[in-house]
Amino acid sequence: MQEIKEQPGIAVVAPSGAPLDDVAVERGLALLAEQGFKVHSYYQPAQKFQRFGATDVERVQQMHEAAQNPDVQIVMALRGSYGMSRLMPHLDLDLLAHSGKCFVGYSDFTLIHLAMLARNRNSLAGPMLCDDFTREQPCDYTLAQFKASISNTSHTVEFQTTHEDVALNGRLWGGNLAMLTHAVGTPFWAEVQDGILFLEDIGEHPYRIERMLLQLHFAGVLNKQKAIILGNFSAYKLAPHDNGYDFDAMLAYLRSIIDIPVITGLPFGHIRTRASLVVGSDAELTVTAGAARLDMRYSW
Repeated sequence: MQEIKEQPGIAVVAPSGAPLDDVAVERGLALLAEQGFKVHSYYQPAQKFQRFGATDVERVQQMHEAAQNPDVQIVMALRGSYGMSRLMPHLDLDLLAHSGKCFVGYSDFTLIHLAMLARNRNSLAGPMLCDDFTREQPCDYTLAQFKASISNTSHTVEFQTTHEDVALNGRLWGGNLAMLTHAVGTPFWAEVQDGILFLEDIGEHPYRIERMLLQLHFAGVLNKQKAIILGNFSAYKLAPHDNGYDFDAMLAYLRSIIDIPVITGLPFGHIRTRASLVVGSDAELTVTAGAARLDMRYSW
């Protein structure tokens, strides 16, 4: 892949939802520049279309132009929300994969991570311009994780968990649970054997999370993995008729039907304090006395 320079060029593209605040976008672009990046913004406020950052054709064009720009080493998504699904049949995924760029984002951007993974290219499940760089007070941990992951060929994330001791290795992959489930059985799926699968989602009731996990299980995905690491699942509302069924109950059921470790506590998802995870990296996962460590090795 293309070497990430000391002052890398970073392209901001809007393949999914339109930003909620264009003034904040300018603040985020300025912060990227302050962080030492040479910024190339492909988002144009006048191109906003319905709920999207631009029309489908224009958003595909943004992705292709960013991938072909020789002054760009990193392509970062402006925002998640929804929209990447509409682009996938029209994107030249081989062009993106062989461009040598580091593609960065999460949530809706999970489909690009799958496309890179299927083509044996690393990508970064990490920050997006909104809201990681547009906040008036950005999170130091999130920005430091991003800088560390793109500046090196190894990266570590540490967190606390309640799982018993574990030591294993595998290929790190995953992302947003809804998007992964959405991709199963399509041309945009990536088959991974002996992987470490990380998952996150937002606004999904535990029964919906269970249903999506069961789809992955019934499709034979989960039992091919060495471990599953769960990030943040938040912004849902339980109901009185759940009658004690909550996230912990769902988790207990999942653990009862699969034979691999399911580890919680990963600082990843739709949260302010977010780790950066190199999709496709060779990873080692250890848990000792409740302290979890995820070591990644990769090349850009």
